[in-house]
Amino acid sequence: MSETSDQIPLVDHLVLGDEPHLEAEQCTNCGARFFGRHNACARCSHTEFTTVAVPTTGEVRTFTIVSRAAPGIPVPFVPAIVDCDGTSVRGLIVNTPPDPEHVTLGMKVRLTTYPMGTDGQGTEAVAYGFEPIDAEG
Repeated sequence: MSETSDQIPLVDHLVLGDEPHLEAEQCTNCGARFFGRHNACARCSHTEFTTVAVPTTGEVRTFTIVSRAAPGIPVPFVPAIVDCDGTSVRGLIVNTPPDPEHVTLGMKVRLTTYPMGTDGQGTEAVAYGFEPIDAEG
């Protein structure tokens, strides 16, 4: 999905455009990565960070299948933690049936974007998730 002036990312660390990706703040001392602003590194207490692109492919480390949610939230859905080359990323597993036959630990996935809704002025909010990488691709 390409970013237009009528799209905004749902979270600050999502970069839209021709090649959507996530950006993290990386500690310049120990290399720990965080999403969002931090005053100090949670690992080493260093206070300097640089912004880095997070790899767009990864492996599912843990997940759950949610079958009950608040009214108006469609179920089932699959929240997961994906290891993107050492960076842990929380996101939904999308574009596959939400069951244990299709979502597995160690599954290879890639970042994808999808629309979350449009406001009254026509601006579309765009979210990210992860979709399975076919064994052939």
